[in-house]
Amino acid sequence: MRRIMFMAVCAAVSLSNHVGVKAQQTADTLRIINLQGVEVVTTRATKTTPMAFRDISKEEISETNFGKDIPSILQFTPSVVSSSDAGTGIGYTGIHIRGTDPTRINITANGIPLNDSESQYLYFVDIPDFASSVENIQVQRGVGTSTNGAGAFGASINMQTQNFSFDPYFRVDASGGSYGSHKETLSFGTGLLGSHWFVEGRLSNIGSDGYIDRASADLSSYFVQAGYYTDNTLLKFITTNGVERTYHAWDYSSKEQWKTYGRRYNPSGAYTAADGTTAYYDDQIDYFHQQHYQLSWNQILTDALKLNVGLHYTNNFGYYEQYKESQKLYKYLLSSELGSKTDLVRRKNIDGDFYGFVASLNYRKGRVDANLGGAWNKHDADHYGTLVWMREFKGDVNPGHTYYDNNGRKIDGNIYGKVNYRIYKGLTGYVDLQYRHVNYRMTGTSQEFDDNKDQRPFAIDVNYDFFNPKFGLSYQLNRSHQFYASYGLAHKEPTRNDFEDQMAESQEVMPRSERLNDFEAGYKFNSRYIDFCLNLYHMGYDNQFVLTGAQDTNGEMIARNIKDSYRMGIEAELQVRPFAGFVWNLNATLSRNRARNMMLNVVDENWVESSVNVGNTHLAYSPNFILNNIISYEYKGWKAMLMSQYVSKQYMTNSDFQSYVDEATGEHVSAMIDAFFVSNFDLSYRFKLKGVKQITLGATVYNIFDEKYESNGSCSMYFKQDGNKVKAFHDADAGFWSWSTYSCQAPIHFMAHLSFNF
Repeated sequence: MRRIMFMAVCAAVSLSNHVGVKAQQTADTLRIINLQGVEVVTTRATKTTPMAFRDISKEEISETNFGKDIPSILQFTPSVVSSSDAGTGIGYTGIHIRGTDPTRINITANGIPLNDSESQYLYFVDIPDFASSVENIQVQRGVGTSTNGAGAFGASINMQTQNFSFDPYFRVDASGGSYGSHKETLSFGTGLLGSHWFVEGRLSNIGSDGYIDRASADLSSYFVQAGYYTDNTLLKFITTNGVERTYHAWDYSSKEQWKTYGRRYNPSGAYTAADGTTAYYDDQIDYFHQQHYQLSWNQILTDALKLNVGLHYTNNFGYYEQYKESQKLYKYLLSSELGSKTDLVRRKNIDGDFYGFVASLNYRKGRVDANLGGAWNKHDADHYGTLVWMREFKGDVNPGHTYYDNNGRKIDGNIYGKVNYRIYKGLTGYVDLQYRHVNYRMTGTSQEFDDNKDQRPFAIDVNYDFFNPKFGLSYQLNRSHQFYASYGLAHKEPTRNDFEDQMAESQEVMPRSERLNDFEAGYKFNSRYIDFCLNLYHMGYDNQFVLTGAQDTNGEMIARNIKDSYRMGIEAELQVRPFAGFVWNLNATLSRNRARNMMLNVVDENWVESSVNVGNTHLAYSPNFILNNIISYEYKGWKAMLMSQYVSKQYMTNSDFQSYVDEATGEHVSAMIDAFFVSNFDLSYRFKLKGVKQITLGATVYNIFDEKYESNGSCSMYFKQDGNKVKAFHDADAGFWSWSTYSCQAPIHFMAHLSFNF
């Protein structure tokens, strides 16, 4: 309540003090935009950068920002597939670009890393409604330009937070619709106070019951920026806070379960009650609180030279709580006179800090556009497990009993230099050199135990030194035609989960760092009515981490090194503007994603294990074809948009098996995510009333053709030698459990939205 009152008072003060600056604004606007872009210019691709990228403006973001998370907002950009655990785009969401999973997509805000240093994943649910405070987003596909934080290993998402406004404003946005989904956002800005100072803020609440049973989400956040501006200087302080409470929905459900319980079934939290019935634990939830601070100094030193220095600090605290049936007590460092197993409720906690600095210097004059930049970041987090409750236990146990406790510390530093040099008219050369050093230490006890029931320790202290060069050429033939080609080399270290999941199987084998050779070539055409872009890519990997389809005991996806693999494809974008108000955007990706000489573990008729080379196989979660289509028409305040996406079928394992055989029934069980075609329709109307700058009233119908589809899933299969062939099978009696589960998405549903801009 105090925050709301503060924001309202600031808005009122700003409205009453808005005098004397209007005449200055037109002359200063371009300089302000230039200053505010200094934070991200060194990590952004430009018109002459010979790489594939897409810029998404603030207006484009606002057209779809009605509560769904950033992956859903980026869904219709090239080579992107998004997913939602709850089926509504609110709560836990994920994004794949060119088949690359989220742990290999670098995400920054104002050049500052947002990926968690250990998991290398950005959980967008931890920064709810961040899109409402974003000025623009650039999505780079492939190696991309040198950036800060977790290595870009397939794509980068570079966000710039909102530019401050000369004018005071006050804005209210509200959305509501199916499955109890809603979003309320209050935004304000003081404009320039005393010609130099400004304060802006946002307060948001998002909630949903979820399409999937019990997949509720309760998300709240705020964003505040304040600063000081002169002709050549911008000092800005930003703090943003996110709190989320989300019921688990990441276990997914099988097609066999749908026959009994329906597509909305959620197995998370299920347990057998004392009377023998199935019940669901109320607090099977994920809770996380994340607080970000950024302090930046942008300085125009001369007309040719610009400087940015940024400091940042993030505090993380959270846990997820699970009801687990029939747990072995020794794995919780306990013993009981009543037996060796019991039902229990456990919490897995994290308490960590992330801090550091980024800096960049940009020189632009004549033929040269050069950048020198770098960063130093440190992550320090404690991970520990505690018990909340046990069903049957007799013995000694302390309150808050801890059964594993470890610490992860990671230092990540890099320095890079980039040069765009105009060799002669129309021809530009690009060179980008980065050196990156990573030290990662893990100490303490893990949740894994060996065959002797001894708890395995974390004793990891590894260093990685990576040199990542990129270079290319761009040729602007004339105003309409541009050609480019580039090569980039990238490396990336394993994640915490890669180490932990490997430890669960063997301590003899350590996960290895990855290497990517990325070749890109393209053509761009621009005219009054048509824009067209064609990009060809070949991404060759050494030791690429690829999702196996399986989930670990935490419910997170498991990845493993594949020695030799590649991703190659063609990306095409088309925009047609035949007459005023009508725009047709179309983009498509046709790709081939393969592992070479894939090795599978198999058993023979005597259940003896061995490895077999099954040749080239499809990479998991990598569709061969993606098509996006957006048709929009605007007339006298009305705007209608039809947005469609087609995604071809996806393998959930790297084995090339589309199904496995249930030995008991002879049934073939699918191990594929089927192709889907989904369309959304939005209709809105903008108008003005006295005292209100703009009112927008509209509604979006999602999945308008009521497609029953799944956007994600998990799968684990066993294999056996059957003569000269390898067979995927499930044999419960022999202890070989194969399974496949799916993340069902909501059928036709809607969100109505209303906004007032004062």
